[in-house]
Amino acid sequence: MAQAADAARTVILTVDDDPGVSRAVARDLRRRYGASYRIVRAESGESALDALRELKLRGDLVAVILADYRMPQMNGIEFLEQALDVYPGARRVLLTAYADTGAAIDAINVVDLDHYLLKPWDPPEEKLYPVLDDLLQAWRCSDYRPVPATKVVGHRWSARSSDVREFLARNQVPYRWYSVEEPEGRRLLAAAGQDGRRLPLVITPDGTVLVEPEAPELAARVGLATTPTADFYDLVVIGGGPAGLGAAVYGASEGLRTVLVERSATGGQAGQSSRIENYLGFPDGVSGAQLTDRARRQATRFGAEILTAREVTRLEINGAARIVHFADGTAIAAHSVILATGVQYRQLEAEGCLDLTGCGVFYGSALTEAASCQDHDVYIVGGANSAGQAAMYLARYAKSVTLLVRGADLSASMSHYLVQQIDDAPNISVRPHTVVDAAHGSDRLERLTLRHVASGESEQVDAQWMFVFIGAAPLTDWLGDSVLRDARGFILAGPDLTADGRPPAGWELDRPPYHLETSVPGVFVAGDARAESAKRVASAVGEGAMAVMLVHRYLEQS
Repeated sequence: MAQAADAARTVILTVDDDPGVSRAVARDLRRRYGASYRIVRAESGESALDALRELKLRGDLVAVILADYRMPQMNGIEFLEQALDVYPGARRVLLTAYADTGAAIDAINVVDLDHYLLKPWDPPEEKLYPVLDDLLQAWRCSDYRPVPATKVVGHRWSARSSDVREFLARNQVPYRWYSVEEPEGRRLLAAAGQDGRRLPLVITPDGTVLVEPEAPELAARVGLATTPTADFYDLVVIGGGPAGLGAAVYGASEGLRTVLVERSATGGQAGQSSRIENYLGFPDGVSGAQLTDRARRQATRFGAEILTAREVTRLEINGAARIVHFADGTAIAAHSVILATGVQYRQLEAEGCLDLTGCGVFYGSALTEAASCQDHDVYIVGGANSAGQAAMYLARYAKSVTLLVRGADLSASMSHYLVQQIDDAPNISVRPHTVVDAAHGSDRLERLTLRHVASGESEQVDAQWMFVFIGAAPLTDWLGDSVLRDARGFILAGPDLTADGRPPAGWELDRPPYHLETSVPGVFVAGDARAESAKRVASAVGEGAMAVMLVHRYLEQS
């Protein structure tokens, strides 16, 4: 019989699109391993990936994944390739027919397949269990053996608790969530000597107790890098969205001593996207979290440092050095800087929204809250791609999703493929010419006042969840007068600085600014923070790479 798993919540996951086969596989697995492992089954690659992501957010462990090869929309190899990003240490098994053994052998190289099994495998005592026993033993002996997860105790309708969960999830830190209203949550509070008046409570894997931790302290305690290893670098990248990660990958891979500084979590707005379907090379789409995790691992593999929860407050120019100052009073310097600070969603100024932020009113996707929307009515404010992607994701959980848009329809600001998906979704509706006038509730969102902008008519609707995507403002106020910006705060660069044929004021070089160079030589901008940028993931990544090329040119001529 199988040995006891190292953690009671360790999972064996199986996915097969044939319901009969799926049940049979799960039955055989439970018969042998059910006492020691949790058996999770799915009937499509997409639903299995959703299950894996939810397990990851909860800090659960997955030991083995068994996937059928012949599944529609996403075959077993394609599924395992994406599952590899979520649980790289899980052992991977492909279930195949005899005619598919060639594909199974190819999968050994594509997804580092551990084993393939021919169907049917009767009797399982001879053909299934010995294979699984060996794989489970190998998993238990690997570097991916169970590690105690961070525990978070908080209140469901608490803005600070929501912020901590989102911070941990976006930084790929496994954690377990315990409501203060549940017995286990109360037991953890008692063990920590707390009465629950100050939440959230965070217990790190080594047993350290943090009460209402701020992001820098939390980051340091859960193992994220927050302190630079040097005082001077070739390149400092400020901002960890697609542009910043692209710059870090190309800078480090081309020999520049590179550090990326991010105030919250890498990925930026793109990292919060539930599905990016128009990014080159991912025909089945890719989640923002997947893309971010791959890019972060790629950057660190090339030697880039990534600092998390470090807020930059000032950029100082001192001769050839560009000095980046942090909120804690420390600083680092570099030959060059790339500003990839991105944008943040604008705040909804309707009455009551400020007080209810994090308590039913959220800015961005807040993917950690999606499962809590089960069977509830959800409202989304905004009509651009980010709002559409959130609507499609939340529709998997919610009873209904209503998009509130000021314009006549979605076509003016949303990609055509998303408009079509929303039109086809049975539980998504669009209310045009509609704005939110007020949000109501005592300690959480309970109702919204909606107004039709053409007729002026108002109505109140019951609502527990509202996600806001109403345009974006650049995160550049901290720059002050150090670089030139336009009236909206976006950073001017390259040709935009020399529109009248003359260099910007204070420019001392005998050449004009390079294409992505700001009004300060050696300081470049990439991505959404640049004036007139394309506001797309692909263009942001491309600008990050191009900025590094221009950094090399600048350094060669300095």
